[in-house]
Amino acid sequence: MKIRIEFFLSATLVFLIMLTSAESAGQTSETWTASPSLIEKISASRSEINYYEEKVPDYVLPDPLIMLNGQKVGNKKQWYAERRPELLELFRKNVYGRVPSTPYNISFNVINSDRNAMGGAATLKQIDIDITSEERSLVIHLTLFTPNMTDKKVPVFLLIDNRGPSNTDPFRKVISEFWPAEDVIARGYGIAVFYNADVDPDSHDGFQNGIHGVLDRERNDDSWGTIAAWAWGASRCMDYFETDSDVDPGKVAVVGHSRGGKTALWAGAEDERFAMVVSNESGCGGAALARRKYGETVAVINRAFPHWFCSNYKKWADNEDAMPVDMHMLIALIAPRAVYVTSADEDLWADPKGSYLSLYHAAPVYRLLGTKSRLPELMPPLDTPVISGKMAYHVRKGAHNMLLKDWNWFMDFGDRILK
Repeated sequence: MKIRIEFFLSATLVFLIMLTSAESAGQTSETWTASPSLIEKISASRSEINYYEEKVPDYVLPDPLIMLNGQKVGNKKQWYAERRPELLELFRKNVYGRVPSTPYNISFNVINSDRNAMGGAATLKQIDIDITSEERSLVIHLTLFTPNMTDKKVPVFLLIDNRGPSNTDPFRKVISEFWPAEDVIARGYGIAVFYNADVDPDSHDGFQNGIHGVLDRERNDDSWGTIAAWAWGASRCMDYFETDSDVDPGKVAVVGHSRGGKTALWAGAEDERFAMVVSNESGCGGAALARRKYGETVAVINRAFPHWFCSNYKKWADNEDAMPVDMHMLIALIAPRAVYVTSADEDLWADPKGSYLSLYHAAPVYRLLGTKSRLPELMPPLDTPVISGKMAYHVRKGAHNMLLKDWNWFMDFGDRILK
């Protein structure tokens, strides 16, 4: 399988070049590869899904630094003024959809505050974020812990919870590795969470409920899907953080797992207030390159979750090579802010290699914007995080999940970025 990337010497002359190891630096002597026995096992259960690297087709990646008019982006000013808005518009039109311009009011109500949470180690706040538009309304329930060890404003990890409140108990009677609040507090960070279904239900309800029911006045082929709605909800939590005297709003990391990981990437792309984005095992429609057609594909995800994306995304089912974007360009939209992408070695459905390659191919934008991000071309070994500038990646041993081990690596990266 060959990977190529498009670039232009002029508006009319196109060259296709092979990406070589000359673009990489610090190459490790070992690299992760999928287990052959695992590939055979899962391929036997779903033969229509490709898990073999040798069956990944040749593909051409669009260059994130080449504008639609064929012009090469040459400096930061051109990126921010022209290319970044152009890419955002392409993703809104073709993948996630656009937020409606319907006016709304927002207010914050701290319904509970306890300075003796976690045995006195933290302050708990439970906040209702009230959204109203005309006679329609919605409440997002935000939980926030901040450490009592300091009087300074603290950086915060915000989780987009796609698994339900049982994993994120504010009273800590139930402890879950998925949201290890005590461990995060002990490291000097705040930790917050909102439940994605508070914003919009994770079901194909015709976009009648949740925030769609509040803000939608009409639906078009590029109207926002549920992932964009959840990302919008993350930004409303950021609105609250800007009002909280215990939180440093310039040092907030948005975190998501699986469908939440897709959401975190889009939230970070659209909302530049997020200083760091963590996308855990996000796969198709998240970090994984669509053109690889490995594991879950655009066709498969649209059949299973038709509400997640805008209607236009369905045009790219079995037609990924015609897409005007791929997911390395989504990661590029986060530049030069910090981004951490992860995989699990048993989670081939989410395409670990394709997720790493998205990060790798976004690095030229990071370098254009002044960060020293130059990842190795090959993936790192198992359980070995690789960090370069504002970019980080690991592939963890185990299944599709988010564990304390992952969180510790997120915080190690955060120590470089947020403190």
